Amino acid sequence: MEEVLQVRGGNPLVGEVKAAGAKNAITKLLVASLLSDKRATFYNVPNIGDVEVTVALCQEIGMQVHWDRENGILECQTKELKTSYIPQRFSGSNRIPILMIGALLSRTEEDIIVPTVGGCRIGPRSVNFHIDSLKALGANIELRDMKRESAYFAHAHNGLRGTLIQLPYPSIGATENTILAAVTAKGTTVIKNAAIEPEIVDLILFLQKLGANITLDVDRTIRIHGTRKFYDVEHTVMPDRIEAASFGMAAIGTKGRVFVRGAEHLHMITFLNKLRELGGGFSIKQDGIEFYYDGPLQGGLHLETDVHPGFMTDWQPPFSVLLTQATGSCIVHETVYENRFGYTEALREMGADISIFKQCLGSKACRFGAHNCAHSIAIKGATPLVGKVIAIPDLRAGFAYLMAALIAAGESIISGLHFLDRGYENIVQKLAGLGANVVRTAQPVQSLLEQCTPILPTPSLKLSHF
Repeated sequence: MEEVLQVRGGNPLVGEVKAAGAKNAITKLLVASLLSDKRATFYNVPNIGDVEVTVALCQEIGMQVHWDRENGILECQTKELKTSYIPQRFSGSNRIPILMIGALLSRTEEDIIVPTVGGCRIGPRSVNFHIDSLKALGANIELRDMKRESAYFAHAHNGLRGTLIQLPYPSIGATENTILAAVTAKGTTVIKNAAIEPEIVDLILFLQKLGANITLDVDRTIRIHGTRKFYDVEHTVMPDRIEAASFGMAAIGTKGRVFVRGAEHLHMITFLNKLRELGGGFSIKQDGIEFYYDGPLQGGLHLETDVHPGFMTDWQPPFSVLLTQATGSCIVHETVYENRFGYTEALREMGADISIFKQCLGSKACRFGAHNCAHSIAIKGATPLVGKVIAIPDLRAGFAYLMAALIAAGESIISGLHFLDRGYENIVQKLAGLGANVVRTAQPVQSLLEQCTPILPTPSLKLSHF
């Protein structure tokens, strides 16, 4: 038996849905609260798998948590650490364990032991930028073998000291880890070429409430003056700009109209520009954004992913599904992930006309041009899609498949739902409330496979320096 989604496409999505709190914000905020022994109260907390995993991880080392899932309120406090060892069972859970190093360096003189990085199966995730920055602040970090696994051992017996750090690439994770460590370092830390995503800003706002003296300049420079005086905090998690965009694209792709309550205009400027260029309709309201089908989508669009304020890479898979419904040819150039187009194999089986290229089909300076990796695609449309059996390979590809199934004629069977559960709260209920014909059920796998040929995407994805 396996839990799957049975999706019958063809229904326009119509109605209203609320954007949940951002997965990529609350998971980092929970770790940031470990810096002090003060109480933190979070509002708009999404009830999703990645939050569950992060809570369990924090509880493992001593955090006390009360989570009102129904109302989205989470109170936490770590009065003292029970341990600084993160068990290996968290190694494949998500990318949070590595951030424990930055958060815990000032709270313990014991070795901090964290497993290697996990998350979606999109290839090995280099943490060189993290390690180099933390070492520059005075941390001692080694990668050691533990039985059949590997773990990072870190400590700062002589304390952390502020310094100038120039990141080779504006990595989100490395920026977050460096900020967390710098909050309690002696003196001033300056991070150049830092990531400035809205989730980073949300982290900065929380840390300022906590007691940090931290500023963000316009030239990707973050300055942190070390402190050890902290306060209780109340903080509302920013809305999830990925979920908001996902529902917007699904509304337009199914020729419907959906108001996404809580969608933040400021966080989605680049996405909205590309949507308008394609011919998709949207209207900015006081408390959200309404997305709607505004006539046939027009191709001829050239899209390049980039770090913020560019077009974020997590918008790319469902946007590519939308491009299959546009008349003419479109180009997508991926500059954040080396190979993030493995999911397109399933879309081709559903009827999409997509070609993959190893060349840079774009004008942006790209790290992957000479790496012989597939990081550009050409999409020709509009093409009708047909339902299939699909196995989800990672979180964002998962919504892309779900969106394709909502557009497609006939029925699709989607497995690998734990990926969707990691990042989308009550996804079936939300879609059903918009008129989608989608049911979550457990059925014998063989009976499902007899309905149509399964699509198993090629596991060729690889991430460089997140």
